[in-house]
Amino acid sequence: MSDPFPGQDRSRHMGELTRGDQRWAVYLETQPEADLGAVRGRIHFVGRGRHKMTGWVFLEWQEREIQERFGEFSAVELWHFLEAVDG
Repeated sequence: MSDPFPGQDRSRHMGELTRGDQRWAVYLETQPEADLGAVRGRIHFVGRGRHKMTGWVFLEWQEREIQERFGEFSAVELWHFLEAVDG
């Protein structure tokens, strides 16, 4: 289990990214957007006491659609997200 991070209670563990000695747990956070009748989502990367997260990069009608879109990302694309965010 990773250290707690904001939004963890609304997140689902989606797997791990590993490269050499780097290891990151990947979580997908979803949150209802009541004003729009939709769901938004962002990606969290947690590793060795560090936490990085994207902005809200998904906006879909249902959480299932966000999970499907997340599933379209390759590991290489997730590494690009990780390297692009501060944290």
